[in-house]
Amino acid sequence: MKTIDSDFYKNSDDFFAANAGVGLTYDDVSLATCFSDVLPRMTSLATSISDKINLSIPIMSADMDTVTESSMAIAMALHGGIGMIHYNMSFADQITEVCKVKTYIHGMNRHPATITADLTIGDVIEIIDRNGYGFSSFPVIDKEGRLLGLVRGGVVKNRHADRKVADVMIPRDQVLTINEKELGNDPIATADRIFLDHIGTNKLLVVDDNNYLKGLFCLSDVEHIRDEITTDAIRPSRDESFRLRCGASVAVPRYPDGKVNYDALNEHVSNLVAAGVDAVIISTAHGHSAGVGECVRFVRQHFKELTIIAGNVTSAEGVEFLADAGADSVKIGQGPGSICSTRIVAGVGIPQLTALYVSAQAGKAKGVRIIADGGITKSGDIVKALTQADCVMLGGMLAGCKEAPGKIMEINGKLYKEYRGMGSMEAMRHGSAARYGHDLRNSKVTKVAPEGVEALKEVSGSVDQVLTTLAGGVQSGLGYLGAADLPALRKNARFIRVTSAGQRESAPHDIVEIKQK
Repeated sequence: MKTIDSDFYKNSDDFFAANAGVGLTYDDVSLATCFSDVLPRMTSLATSISDKINLSIPIMSADMDTVTESSMAIAMALHGGIGMIHYNMSFADQITEVCKVKTYIHGMNRHPATITADLTIGDVIEIIDRNGYGFSSFPVIDKEGRLLGLVRGGVVKNRHADRKVADVMIPRDQVLTINEKELGNDPIATADRIFLDHIGTNKLLVVDDNNYLKGLFCLSDVEHIRDEITTDAIRPSRDESFRLRCGASVAVPRYPDGKVNYDALNEHVSNLVAAGVDAVIISTAHGHSAGVGECVRFVRQHFKELTIIAGNVTSAEGVEFLADAGADSVKIGQGPGSICSTRIVAGVGIPQLTALYVSAQAGKAKGVRIIADGGITKSGDIVKALTQADCVMLGGMLAGCKEAPGKIMEINGKLYKEYRGMGSMEAMRHGSAARYGHDLRNSKVTKVAPEGVEALKEVSGSVDQVLTTLAGGVQSGLGYLGAADLPALRKNARFIRVTSAGQRESAPHDIVEIKQK
């Protein structure tokens, strides 16, 4: 039966067909409510960014140098999302940041940090400081990798700096160990049972038949994972070895003549994979370009199991191009970010919601995921983005968190953190110029046109606070549309255009607000 609403509200395809040739963004539209028997707390925000990576919430942090390093990536993974570590640092430093995430909380660490018996405690302290380790207990091995003992953190102190590891370690026959053959189908349950039988011990070392060290369990990690399994809370993002997931951005390395440096690309991605990275982002401001396509094809050919995210594009042709090159996910967005000036400087870009729609159609046909990158300022924007995309990438909304890189500064009694576009002059000086097709090492800085600005973001608390608020808002949106999960959201979404008066009506108005969130 036809209703009056049928004349006003259209499904996504009909709506965008009716608005063909018009660039629309989030505030230009609103979603019509539907009959619902779904409460917000009943909804699932689970999604995936590849066949191998599932997330509990559809949010990733941007690969920007004022947004994501290891602290942000750890926080994102603990809350069910994923963080993408930026590349405005040396290759070695980026590898270190990835390692910090992958070793933060895990079940069995298959490659634990180790020391040898000939070192001094002073040497061990130097290793801890150099690598930024948050622990001070180490298995002790010989040159072949056989287990000799264990150094506990209680002896790794400056007053013991001159003492040899061999003199203070717990010998092999007193170290709690298990043969890897005895782990069974549920290693966490096995380790948990052993720790219960050995109260006061917090390390379980895994060895093979020849006493070679094969891994390590920490009591705190095992307890944390067991708590996750037995509660209904949002699950952290973990890999098959129970390590937190994270991604890393990779620049398109080039020779002075502009050709892609495949040797450098292969070396860097190889090192990231060895460190345990779950996904790499190969992107520039213009992802529908020969260089990005070449890099995606190369990485896919040499790292067949690695999740590859590529971008940025704003067209169906761009999605098809990157999908054919081998990308698992494609980032959508050119110029929507609060610190991006690409549309002003270059005069290009498509308003984000229209870009997402046309890109999503190609994504469905090619079987790749779509990531909405930029322009999101509130949870309602995320709901609208997820009608087309599988995941959103956040920059500005996370830049004020305590986990974001950068120092906190006070101005007129308020606290701020630096936030800058990767196309800003300062960010390009630190390495992101290649993202915008420039090379500051071989060109005059004055001839480079920045496509981003430098700004400040007011400190917004922790990632936990921000993500909890955003996830709650998205769940409310699903409840209004009668959608139990994201596929249902996409099916139920009905759009209507909003006038400028409607936009004003949508927000609190004609009041003096006494408390702001």
